[in-house]
Amino acid sequence: MRITPEDGVIVVTGAGSGLGRSMARAFCARGFRVAGLGRRPEALEQTGSGLEGFRAHPVDVADAQAVREVFAVLGPVAVLVNNAAVYPHRDFLEETGESFAATMGINLGGVVNCSRAALTTMVDAGQGRILNVATFADLNPLPTSAAYSVSKGAARILTRALIADLADRFPDIVISDWMPGMLATQMGIPEGTDPDVSAEWGVAQALSRDPSLMGAVFEMDREILPPRSLKGRVKDLLLMQRRKARHIADLSQ
Repeated sequence: MRITPEDGVIVVTGAGSGLGRSMARAFCARGFRVAGLGRRPEALEQTGSGLEGFRAHPVDVADAQAVREVFAVLGPVAVLVNNAAVYPHRDFLEETGESFAATMGINLGGVVNCSRAALTTMVDAGQGRILNVATFADLNPLPTSAAYSVSKGAARILTRALIADLADRFPDIVISDWMPGMLATQMGIPEGTDPDVSAEWGVAQALSRDPSLMGAVFEMDREILPPRSLKGRVKDLLLMQRRKARHIADLSQ
């Protein structure tokens, strides 16, 4: 149930900085070929400096045609990590339709474009892994985060929609969300988690194609179980079968 370098290339979007850079480096350290996607060629070059197996692909993930052209030359894709995102911190009264749509184009459209392109080879192979880097911003939006919160919330809906369309036909293409938490990155906070630490959690998830991860949601290194109804909780109690949340370490066993 573990993905190996022989299964294909790993695609990481937003690989020019922060969590994407750390994940790309962590995959390379494990012997994988990594295609790093991002809008800034110089930043991608910095990510790949000294790395064996890393290749930079400057592209705007909001551009569907450009994304298709990149994926067309990658060969079989074993893993897609949809990490690229922007957080413009803009009051809604300062938004325009164009600025709001631009954020949606990257944070949601990028997931659509890259997932659709990756699925071309995953469906042919009958297996693959898509890990969407997500947040709970849609549940409790902060001030000046309307476009970010809406786009990231819509991306979580997209994860569920992909599963609804594909899970029955392609159970070995495992799709899930991961909330890495607040990170010490440009989009995060100074006291956040070191992205190198968080990257290890993300890589452990991405390299597991355990079917039970389909639709699972992890926050940092721990699984977030879906809410249970009162009837369900009583049934679990009577049958002594309450499910326990998994930790990232469990995925490596």
